[in-house]
Amino acid sequence: MARRVSCSFGSLIFTFFFVGCLSFLSAEAALKKYQFDVQVKNVSRLCNAKPIVTVNGMFPGPTIYVREGDRLQINVTNYAQYNMSIHWHGLKQFRNGWADGPAYITQCPIQTGHNYVYDIHVKGQRGTLWWHAHILWLRATVYGAIVIMPKEGTPFPFPQPFQEANLVLGEWWNKDVETSVNQANKLGLPPPMSDAHTINGKPGPLFPCSEKHTYALEVMPGKTYLLRIVNAALNDDLFFAIAGHNMTVVEIDAVYTKPFTTQALQIAPGQTTNVLVRTDRIPGRYFMAVRPFMDAPVPVDNKTATAILQYKGIPDTVIPILPQLPAPNDTNFALDYNQKLRSLNNRQFPANVPKEIDRNLFVTIGLGINSCPSCQNGTQFTASLNNITFVMPRIGLLQAHYFNTRGVFKTDFPDKPLKAFDYTNAPLTANLGTSLGTRLSRIPFNSTVEIVLQDTNLLTVESHPFHLHGYNFFVVGSGIGNFDPSTDPDRYNLVDPPERNTVGVPTGGWTAIRFRADNPGVWFMHCHLEVHTMWGLKMAFVVENGKSPDQSVLPPPKDLPPC
Repeated sequence: MARRVSCSFGSLIFTFFFVGCLSFLSAEAALKKYQFDVQVKNVSRLCNAKPIVTVNGMFPGPTIYVREGDRLQINVTNYAQYNMSIHWHGLKQFRNGWADGPAYITQCPIQTGHNYVYDIHVKGQRGTLWWHAHILWLRATVYGAIVIMPKEGTPFPFPQPFQEANLVLGEWWNKDVETSVNQANKLGLPPPMSDAHTINGKPGPLFPCSEKHTYALEVMPGKTYLLRIVNAALNDDLFFAIAGHNMTVVEIDAVYTKPFTTQALQIAPGQTTNVLVRTDRIPGRYFMAVRPFMDAPVPVDNKTATAILQYKGIPDTVIPILPQLPAPNDTNFALDYNQKLRSLNNRQFPANVPKEIDRNLFVTIGLGINSCPSCQNGTQFTASLNNITFVMPRIGLLQAHYFNTRGVFKTDFPDKPLKAFDYTNAPLTANLGTSLGTRLSRIPFNSTVEIVLQDTNLLTVESHPFHLHGYNFFVVGSGIGNFDPSTDPDRYNLVDPPERNTVGVPTGGWTAIRFRADNPGVWFMHCHLEVHTMWGLKMAFVVENGKSPDQSVLPPPKDLPPC
């Protein structure tokens, strides 16, 4: 299988207008093949060198380029000491959960010295998505962008950009991440915060030893650029801004939006945002900056990472200008920004929002404390949905479902918490224990589903970015405080709500999402804060087969990794 080196130029250069890659993509419109070699490489950041897990020796990993309608095959070969699985975040994988990637949900991981070919049909999607490791905390360094161009001859529904670039936002730890996480788990404590944020793997010149670890994007004056921005951070919601330049939001999570102009973005872990930037300022050097948004009493890595927007011909000696980012706890900016997000909902790109709902779920999000005799204080932090801390199985749930293997999971995840309470007002510090189980929710094929995700003040309120595998959903409502089923649905947006695959549940608030369960299989839903996922803030849906073969899960591939 040929290695796609020419089209995987990583995170450092303009995308798609490299002539060789353009001609390659045009010539090969049906099948795109990539070779992903998972390997350990020594990388230096912040005056520290350490071995990290990479794909093809790159950090971030290679960008995948594909067109809507193409078939994509990625041969992942694991040369690292860790078992590996890779999730293609936001790709719907119709009937084909075998290629979705979360370890022990849709597959067993790829063991050291083995490989697995992810065979994906890219249907009905175009825009920016991303891929990342979906086992342990390996997505700290194993991640990259996915760029899905529209079908040949199909224009963007916004002004054609002069050029494009990818900005993949991440985190960096000076110490080995897996070692730090294991040590924290043994003590029953949260893992340490990252030491820096990064833009395309680089923290920027505000950090020590980082002059050479700065991403610079050279631009021509008087042009329009499309920036494809991915939040690949493990645990931090982020603000992003460019000094002196406004941004026009045109897409979120590979779905076009009604354009609006803003000075800053708020982007949760797992989300993508495409913006147009007009280079109409005085030619110079301008910082692109990123730092966390956190409006709860939770410690975060609050340092600012930077990259440089550099007008052509301006010498590197010119000191860049810093943008004015929102305050780290600026709740009002975050709420206002998310209220501006709207689907296009036009003839070409309709918003098919379910109006009548077959299944209503009310799901509380909580932190907790469970007994742990071997831990430092005899307890450990945990997290739960409807007071259930998810226990990972030892074989893939999709495999167990497909072959009707008994004893792996139950389908009794409750549609609402067993006991209602005041979810968000006074802090709740009693009865913090949770129940443990691999409990899934069974959904009939093609039924319409509404899920209200309700944050709680168990230990503390906090914002949670929730990702649903296998689907996009419509964010029909959101609010602060307790969800009121008698009045809040009257304020839903059922006309042009934003459509996405990852949504932030506001701190001390709720979010309502709707989707049609027309993709059979087992589909993970979890918080995209890695610390919370590790603590059990996750569950899965079993979407039943329909009545015909083309509404049923495909058979597993022959090279599906064994457990």
